[in-house]
Amino acid sequence: MFTGLIQCLGLIDSYNQDAFEISIMGDRAKAILADLAIGDSVAVDGVCLTVETILARGFIATTSPETLARTSLGDRDRAAKYVNLETSLRMGSKIGGHFVTGHIDGIGCLIEAISTATSWEIRFGTPAGMSEQWQDRIGRYLVSKGSIAVNGISLTIAECAADSSWFTAAVIPHTYSSTNLSCLQAGNLVNLESDILGKYVDRLVSHRLPTSSAPEDISLSFLAEHGY
Repeated sequence: MFTGLIQCLGLIDSYNQDAFEISIMGDRAKAILADLAIGDSVAVDGVCLTVETILARGFIATTSPETLARTSLGDRDRAAKYVNLETSLRMGSKIGGHFVTGHIDGIGCLIEAISTATSWEIRFGTPAGMSEQWQDRIGRYLVSKGSIAVNGISLTIAECAADSSWFTAAVIPHTYSSTNLSCLQAGNLVNLESDILGKYVDRLVSHRLPTSSAPEDISLSFLAEHGY
């Protein structure tokens, strides 16, 4: 489990057919490695990977074919040069973002990033040929002011399209400059994880309210009657 607050950036290189060597960048490398052990979980661009070998300035982690197919780790040419890194949440740690599992739901792409006086307004959307997967895995959970993890970064959705084909987030300068959002170019792929609470509610409601018997209007009395 993670919080979506990025600790540092890393460089990722192929180690062998199904493993990556991740080098930790910057002056936080020593502090992170001092507390890192084999078997620990690390979010790499939002993807939960298990540390198998610890190196002088990084670690090696193995990926599965499913992970490569479902995330930007399998298409580095269309991803940011650097990856965001966050070690797993520990009991008693501060939770400044939202609960992030490290299990990617789907891939999005950067549409545009516009600098304003106080923030960056960033729009993400559906990559070409992935609209069906997007709607099923991402679009249905997009809610204005809701949470979403983009490359492992906890962001708040500012606006989303009526057809859920895109969403925007306002990003403060610190987050923009200290994560790989600043490395993205239009069309670059990003890993997306929808809010886990939204997924549980969706699952619960779909079981309690079959499509054939779902009411046209959900009122307060209806929710009370069904235990909400």
